[in-house]
Amino acid sequence: MALSSSLTMYKASMIVPNRAAVSTAKFRGQGIMCSLSTLISHNLLLSKSVSADLKRSNFFPNEEQLFGKNGICCHALETEKAFGTAEKAIEFSKGNKFQLDDILDAQQFDRDILTAIFQVAHDMEGIEKNSPGSQILKGYLMATLFYEPSTRTRLSFESAMKRLGGEVLTTENAREFSSAAKGETLEDTIRTIEGYSDIIVIRHFESGAARRAASTAGIPVINAGDGPGQHPSQALLDVYTIGREIGQLDGIKVGLVGDLANGRTVRSLAYLLSKYKNVKLYFVSPDVVRMKDDIKDYLTSKGVEWEETADLMEVASECDVVYQTRIQKERFGERIDLYEQARGKYIVDKNVLAVMQKHAVVMHPLPRLDEITVDVDSDPRAAYFRQAKNGLYIRMALLKLLLVGW
Repeated sequence: MALSSSLTMYKASMIVPNRAAVSTAKFRGQGIMCSLSTLISHNLLLSKSVSADLKRSNFFPNEEQLFGKNGICCHALETEKAFGTAEKAIEFSKGNKFQLDDILDAQQFDRDILTAIFQVAHDMEGIEKNSPGSQILKGYLMATLFYEPSTRTRLSFESAMKRLGGEVLTTENAREFSSAAKGETLEDTIRTIEGYSDIIVIRHFESGAARRAASTAGIPVINAGDGPGQHPSQALLDVYTIGREIGQLDGIKVGLVGDLANGRTVRSLAYLLSKYKNVKLYFVSPDVVRMKDDIKDYLTSKGVEWEETADLMEVASECDVVYQTRIQKERFGERIDLYEQARGKYIVDKNVLAVMQKHAVVMHPLPRLDEITVDVDSDPRAAYFRQAKNGLYIRMALLKLLLVGW
C-alpha cells in the first residue's frame, strides 16, 4: 500500500485504527518492517477523531492546519510538539523488553522513556475506543492490593487490565480485610500474592512500602501510592494530560496548590516536570503543609526555577496549569486543629478562573472536597475529569509494557 493512499484512507476513516489494523497494516522497505503505530509515532498519520474537550487545546491545531485545504495531512503529529521525540527510539522498538522492572517512583524515568510511554498511551486511546475485545494481556492476572481507600486509581488499573484482555484479583481494603489484620508482614503477603498473579499494584499507608514489596516480589510491582511518599502513575497521567491540554511541556508554568507536604501526587509531579526545559513551579499552600525541602533541593539541583508564594490569584494569572489538591485530613493524625487551620484557605472558584489565561487549565488528582467549587466544572478549562480519564490510558500502557514489552 502506498503511503499517500494510506494517509488518504486514514483521514477518510475518521477513527483511530483498531489493534488488529495496527498490527496487520505493515510497511516494508529495505528489509525493515514498520508498523502503522510506529509511523504514527513518527508523525506520519493523525486521526481526525478528536474529542471536543481536547480540540479546544493547543495540542490539536484546527482542521485546516492539520490536513490542509485539500484534506492532505500536512502537519507533523502534534504528539511530537507536546511530548517531543525519543532520541533512543531503537530501545523502544516493538518486541523489546521494557526498561523498568517495577514502577516505584518518578525518578526512574528520563525524558526519552516518558516520550515513549506517552506514545503507547496514545495508542491505548485507540484500543479503548475501537477494540473492546483486545487480547494483548490475555492469560495475565493482576493483583490489586490496596491498604488505603481508592476510587480512580484502583478502578482505572482494573479497567485497564480488563480492556486489554487480562483478569483481576482484588482487595480494596487490605489493611482490614487481609491477613495484615492478623499481623502478617507485607513481605509475607507479597510472597503469597505473587504465586497467584503476574503483576501487583499496591497502595499502602507507609512511605517506602512499594519498594519493600518490589524487593520481595519476583514479578513486577506498581506503586499506586505509598503514604505521603510518591504516586508515579498519577504523575505520568498528569504530565500526559498537561501535554494534551497545553500542547507542550517545555517552557510551561505550573502552580501546585494545597497540601504540598503530604500530597504524594505533587511530589511525583515535581520530579517529572524537572525533566523538561524552562519549567517554572509555584508552590501555594498554608504554612503547615508547605512543600518539603527535599523537593525544593532536588529542583534547585536540576536548575528548575521555583517560587513559594501565598498569592493564588497572581499565580493563577501567570500559570498554564493550576494544579489544586485536597488538604489531607488523614495525614494529620490527632492534630485536627492544624487540619482546620489549613483547610479552605485556597479555593479555586469563578474568581480564580476570571484571572486565568484562556489556554490555561485547572487540574486536580481527585477526590475533591471544597477546594474547587462545583461551578468551575462547566468551564472548558476544568480538565480534572479528562485528567482522570487519561489515567486509564497511562495505566493500560504501563501494564502492557511491564508484562509484554514495547
